[in-house]
Amino acid sequence: MTTISGDLAVLVDFSRQFLSGGKRFRAQFAYLGWQSVTASPGPPAAGAPAGVQGETAGIVSVASALEVFHAAALVHDDIIDNSDTRRGAPSAHRRFESLHGAEGWAGSPGDFGRASAILLGDLLLGWSDELLDEGLDDAPDRVSARRARREFNLMRTEVTAGQYLDILEERAWLTQPEAELLDRAVRVIIFKSAKYSVQAPLVIGAALAGATDDQLDTLRAFGLPLGIAYQLRDDLLGVFGDAAVTGKPSGDDLREGKRTVLIALARERLDTSSLHTVDRLLGRPDLTPDQILSLQQIIVDSGAVDRVETLIQQNVGQALEALTGSDVAAGVAAELTDFAGTVTRRVF
Repeated sequence: MTTISGDLAVLVDFSRQFLSGGKRFRAQFAYLGWQSVTASPGPPAAGAPAGVQGETAGIVSVASALEVFHAAALVHDDIIDNSDTRRGAPSAHRRFESLHGAEGWAGSPGDFGRASAILLGDLLLGWSDELLDEGLDDAPDRVSARRARREFNLMRTEVTAGQYLDILEERAWLTQPEAELLDRAVRVIIFKSAKYSVQAPLVIGAALAGATDDQLDTLRAFGLPLGIAYQLRDDLLGVFGDAAVTGKPSGDDLREGKRTVLIALARERLDTSSLHTVDRLLGRPDLTPDQILSLQQIIVDSGAVDRVETLIQQNVGQALEALTGSDVAAGVAAELTDFAGTVTRRVF
C-alpha cells in the first residue's frame, strides 16, 4: 500500500497494532475443525491427496482470514457502539481521531476518525477474503474448497444480520411485547456470536479438510451450544468484568444499552420500581460509577446472574455431549473439551 502513497502507512500500522491482541479463539477453532478430520481414524476423505495430514498451509491461511475478518468486525462494531477502547487500547476510530488532532488537520477529528476507521474495516474485510482464497487453493479438492467458501460466506452474512439485530434490540425493545424480549435476545446471541465465534470456524476448518456430512453435523452440534455459552459469559463480563481483564470499561454494556439475555432474565423478576430504574438508566453513556453499581446490584438481586450461570453450564454440557460417541479423534476431542472450559471460564 505504501507504494501508492506514504500517507497510507498509517493504515498498515494501525492494522498491525489492531491485530496484535486477542485470544485467537476463532483461528484455534478453525484449526481444531481441520484437525478433527485430518487426525480422525480411517481413510482420508475422498479426493484427499496422500500426506494431507502434513499439509498445514491452507488451514493457516484460512484461520488467519478468520482473525482478519474478526478485526474488521471489531473496527466497525466499535464505531457502532461509540467505544473508546478495544483490548485495553484505543479503538480504531479513536486512533485516527488522535492522529487528526496531533497533526492539526482541518475539520472535525471525530468525523475523520469515524470515516477512516470505516475504510480500515473495509480494507481488513478485503484482506480476509484474499487470505481465504489462498487457503482454499490448498484444499484437498475443489468440492472441499467450495464447501469451505460457502460456510465462510454464510458466516459473514449471519454475523452481519446478527449485528443489525443487536443494534435493533437496543432501540426497538420499547415497542416489543415483554414476553418476546428473551427470545429476541437469544436470537442475537446465536447469529451475532455463537455461530460466528465457535461453530462457523470449526465447520470452515473441517470443510477445508474434506469433512463428511456426519463430521460437520458433529461439529455444528458441539459449536452452537458452546458459542451460546461463550457469549453468555461475555455478557456477564460486559456488566461485571474487570477492565484490566476484559480491556473494556467495567459496565460498558450498561452504558451501551445492550439488551442481552442477562437483562431479559432480570426484567422477568423485577418489581415496578427496579424495572423503572433499569429502563431509565440502561443505555445512558454518562452513567456514573454509583449508577453502574446500582444497576449491577439490581441485576444480581433479580437472580439473573445465577440463571445465566446455569444456562452456561447447561450449554457446555450439551456441547460436550455432542462429542460422546462421535468419530472425532480422541486427542482433538480432548482439546475441544479443554477449550469448552477456557472460553466459558468465570473471570470476575
